[in-house]
Amino acid sequence: MITAVDSSVLIAIVQGEPSAADWVRTLASARSMGRLVCCEVVYAEVAAGFDTQQALDQTLAKLGIEFEPIQEAASWCASQMFTAYRQNKGPRQHMIPDFLIAAHAQTQADRLAAIDRGYLRQYFATLPLLQPTL
Repeated sequence: MITAVDSSVLIAIVQGEPSAADWVRTLASARSMGRLVCCEVVYAEVAAGFDTQQALDQTLAKLGIEFEPIQEAASWCASQMFTAYRQNKGPRQHMIPDFLIAAHAQTQADRLAAIDRGYLRQYFATLPLLQPTL
């Protein structure tokens, strides 16, 4: 079981948001079932919260998250979903990173650990989401 991890989850953990402990437990459980991965978009978005690359890499290692680049098939999937989103008059014009993260999970993992902002269920309906059980 491969679980891709969205930047929303890592930011919640790093910033100590109220859901941080729940996410840490959820990721630990997921890790016991297989690999945790993040793509370069997640890495770049989360990196803004760190002073050094070494600090980011240590945090990811502590959580058991491996770096896994986006493959061409995932990039194509993201472009198709983003095109559909824009054709449906999606309001934001700079969401391609979100679509890349979800497409990476859909094509290279089994599920995505993420805080769903609505577009995931609409454009990635078959992608299983992992969220803390409260």
